[in-house]
Amino acid sequence: MKQLFIIRHAKSSIDFFGNDFERPLNAQGHKDAPLIAKKLLEKNISIDAFVSSDAVRAFTTATYFAEVFGKKEEDILLVNELYHANVSTFYKVISHLDDVFSSVAIFSHNPGITEFVNRLTSVRIVNMTPCSIFALSVNTASWKDFIKAEKSFLFFEYPKTSY
Repeated sequence: MKQLFIIRHAKSSIDFFGNDFERPLNAQGHKDAPLIAKKLLEKNISIDAFVSSDAVRAFTTATYFAEVFGKKEEDILLVNELYHANVSTFYKVISHLDDVFSSVAIFSHNPGITEFVNRLTSVRIVNMTPCSIFALSVNTASWKDFIKAEKSFLFFEYPKTSY
């Protein structure tokens, strides 16, 4: 049995006029990311691996989560393909995860992340809001079997539920 936590990056700056890839988190994003990470920790969840888009806002979100879970920034696996990934890219990245990891958090972006989570179980999410988490259990011993494995929805968490 595996667990997967699919996390959209925290709120980013709309006042940033540089390259979208380099868009930073805004003040709300810097507040929400550690708050939601602590909510996961309070659920007695352990995360073995943190996998993130290498875009600044996703990676920064992942660093907050990693810190709360006692990991270092350099423990985060950066995957460029998760930057604006489509559904097939998510499946590919997940199917290549090391089986030593039982519980993985993946950090990415809309619109692909919302489309992806809506393909996994019967639960539908209108929009993966910033710093939201879609959690599921995966009935498999190997990530390579993720696509065909039975998946069960665990919970959906987002910052507004945490205040």
